[in-house]
Amino acid sequence: MSTKSKLETLVTVFGGSGFVGRHVVRALAYRGYRIRVAVRRPELAGFLQPLGRVGQIHAVQANLRYPDSVAAALRDTDIAVNLVGILFERGRQRFDAVMTEGAETLARAAVAADAPLVHVSAVGADPNATSHYARAKAEGEQRVLAAHRDAIIMRPSIVFGPEDSFFNRFAAMSRLSPALPLPGGGHTRMQPVFAGNVGEAIARAVDGDLQAGAVYELGGPAVYTFKELMQFVLATIGRRRLLLSLPFALMKLQGSVLQFLPKPPITPDQVELLKRDNVVSDEAKRDGRTLEGIGIIPESIEAIVPTYLWRFRKTGQFRPHTAERGS
Repeated sequence: MSTKSKLETLVTVFGGSGFVGRHVVRALAYRGYRIRVAVRRPELAGFLQPLGRVGQIHAVQANLRYPDSVAAALRDTDIAVNLVGILFERGRQRFDAVMTEGAETLARAAVAADAPLVHVSAVGADPNATSHYARAKAEGEQRVLAAHRDAIIMRPSIVFGPEDSFFNRFAAMSRLSPALPLPGGGHTRMQPVFAGNVGEAIARAVDGDLQAGAVYELGGPAVYTFKELMQFVLATIGRRRLLLSLPFALMKLQGSVLQFLPKPPITPDQVELLKRDNVVSDEAKRDGRTLEGIGIIPESIEAIVPTYLWRFRKTGQFRPHTAERGS
């Protein structure tokens, strides 16, 4: 994307201190890029600095709701990456403000700064979805491409890794609850993708190896039902729990109460998301706009998840496990 060498190229990563962000920063640092991490709380992003050389990674303050801060963060930037997103709404952090209007603000600022843009959305983004999250993601994509026609869009499926909020959430729940819920019977299909693979894909986009203005969908090597994933979690941590099928309507009712917790386990909007499969589309596969299509071999949940869920076993890492798909 840039004619400069990687050691001279400055990549600004918005939202770089988040779960996916640290994997993106690691992949970029490994390549030798200079990295500016633009976040709301730069004083909390110091943990990223050991991922690179001394002075290679620097955090600055920026908030997508304030265009001037975005423009300042993009000063002298060669390439921009937008990872900013939220899983639930809280206070002034609203889906539209962050993932639609904020995405457009960043895209316009990137154009003004003459910087290519890699924008991270999500599999399932759909302007006609019943989920507000999915609609906001879709409109964000549309506004980004309208403002910055050469922007590359990345749509990962459910992302897993040591800090994820999916496998860790249900493993933690199994320690206290006698049952794990199966929304709608647990038939929804998902294609979990390793955060490290997502980081590598974004780094390749920064390298200039991907097609400008294209949409890529990132999924793991296998598709699972929600029920199969819950069975995998329980087998991995060596616990027996009832898998309780619950109607979506009842889950939404529970979510309407739980959504007010500081970190809600489920919200009504997330229940809406669970009504639709979250897998890579046939169109993306046909066009080669997948991990495999760009030369990345996706890691499986069986290879990665047990390396960090061991802490949820009754005797931690001292308990052997033989988690298999569907066990």
